[in-house]
Amino acid sequence: MLKLSKIHIHYGKIEALKGISLELNQGEIVSLIGANGAGKSTALMAISGIIRPSKGHIEFEGKRIDSISPDAVVRLGISQVPEGRRIFPRLTVKENLSLGAYLRKDRTENDLEHIFGIFPILKERLNQTGGTLSGGEQQMLAIGRALMGRPRLLLLDEPSLGLAPIFVNKIFEVIQEINREGVSVLLVEQNAHLALQVSHRGYILETGRVVNHDESHRLLDNEEVREAYLG
Repeated sequence: MLKLSKIHIHYGKIEALKGISLELNQGEIVSLIGANGAGKSTALMAISGIIRPSKGHIEFEGKRIDSISPDAVVRLGISQVPEGRRIFPRLTVKENLSLGAYLRKDRTENDLEHIFGIFPILKERLNQTGGTLSGGEQQMLAIGRALMGRPRLLLLDEPSLGLAPIFVNKIFEVIQEINREGVSVLLVEQNAHLALQVSHRGYILETGRVVNHDESHRLLDNEEVREAYLG
């Protein structure tokens, strides 16, 4: 479904990604784990069209997407939930969610009801502004906004960051629920243990390079991975 082939990305003279390659098959949850600065978020932004690779190419369902605009990427069926949520704090929950479907001409009230089925609390907060929600509720809103575009591939960047444990558990339950509904997921997450528990396969990034990849259960059992990332 998704294929990155020898992607290089530079920020000026700094090379953030140094020829990474990865694949995600339809129906999978694939996790990217690694320390801060490893290049995980950069990889997601390259897929979303926000950053252009200096070398290599990205394919989605067999089509090159590394030279198209971010809105064209969304139209193809890829939505990203950015690190830090980035909701619109002065807009209501309903307005935030509606923006997630701005490219769709077939949106209906059923789309909102689907989101409320996943996140019932958002229905209760429907007319509140996004800035009045708790951190966990804002993350739910950010994921709900992305799902309003009916993506086939969801990119999640650090969904557990800064959340209380009760919200972390809920978010990861939702990730699995979304996947069961047919949405493939590429998950960037510093909580490596949780990420590998919910994903089918994992890639480990270090300073812009893929240093290991395998089925998640094998990575969880790998002694070097446990010592370096699982504590």
